[in-house]
Amino acid sequence: MAKKLETKKLIASMEKLARTTKKLIWTDLAEKLAKPTRGKIEVNVDSINKLALEHKGKIFIVPGKLLSRGVLNQKATVVAVSVSAGALEKINAVKGEFTLLKDFALKADKVKASDLVIVG
Repeated sequence: MAKKLETKKLIASMEKLARTTKKLIWTDLAEKLAKPTRGKIEVNVDSINKLALEHKGKIFIVPGKLLSRGVLNQKATVVAVSVSAGALEKINAVKGEFTLLKDFALKADKVKASDLVIVG
């Protein structure tokens, strides 16, 4: 089955970022997004919480959907393709930040690759 046009555009923007910034993290994200939908990535808030303890001040990128299972008690900056309403509430409750990946791609050339962590 064909990928949604939105996903194709997102993959193209990740590939363009990889070429312009010469950072391999964007190529890796494009490859993860290009995988079949049956292998789609879903990450729960509790995984973000564990990573936030280990990697303070990092931006966590989820090349899939962020779900609300678990507890988030660490402030975190999360970027994902999509998010559930419950997960968004939990991020806002701890004064964290959430950005859609398509919006983050527009300002991603200003971000250091060392500040990013791909989840999933």
